[in-house]
Amino acid sequence: MDIKQDVKQQFGRSSDSYVNSKIHGKGEDLKTLIEMAHASKSETALDVATGGGHTANALAPVVHKVTAMDLTPEMLVSAEKFITGNGHTNVEFVEGDAEKMPFKNGTFDLVTCRIAPHHFPNVKDFIKEVYRVLKPGGRFVLNDNVAPENDEFDFFYNKIEKLRDYSHFRAWKKTEWLSMLEAENFEIHELHRFEKHFEFEDWCNRMHLTNPEIENLTSFMLAANKNVKRKFRIQTNQDKIESFQGEAVLLSCVKW
Repeated sequence: MDIKQDVKQQFGRSSDSYVNSKIHGKGEDLKTLIEMAHASKSETALDVATGGGHTANALAPVVHKVTAMDLTPEMLVSAEKFITGNGHTNVEFVEGDAEKMPFKNGTFDLVTCRIAPHHFPNVKDFIKEVYRVLKPGGRFVLNDNVAPENDEFDFFYNKIEKLRDYSHFRAWKKTEWLSMLEAENFEIHELHRFEKHFEFEDWCNRMHLTNPEIENLTSFMLAANKNVKRKFRIQTNQDKIESFQGEAVLLSCVKW
């Protein structure tokens, strides 16, 4: 699909910036994700859409083996350099599509996916694939940006993400994730909602936006009504966006 080519193009040119991204590498959510995974040294794990490799890197010391999979070859190169540079030798790097994974049924004890599913055009296919490659009783830990339940706020958040990143598909609502996972016979065990603070300049630079693109995004955000601005804590200074706030969920579930 075109959206997948967009993802490969966008992240191919941004791979190093994602390895060095504070929000991806230093976020407190990563520590919580590892705690929620309840991993053991006898287990095998799959990190889907590994990106800069931060989750795979954090899993490596606590499991027997990690498979770090990504659609974008350049991302895998950057992730491998990062992870092996940290001394981990139990991580395998595989190019693959989250919606059609190159693994046999029941391969993994644990599957993780962090800050990525909003790029997947067929997220239900992704969920089916996670269920398929997990062993019975295996665990799936999801971490992704979500849209608010209010439709107006949902539209605004997905619009600014799309203006910033043409490979963005959709940030789903919390209720949509719960419904889709339970429809696939996952049993929800734990859910945390947390706030995400975005520095506007860094958020734009990570996607290599041009000045006209930044100006267009700024104009759209400044034109939002007061309820939207209040909801997303949009901070401005002399008609420039300084920061805003989004939200994300950390969710763990089990294949039963």
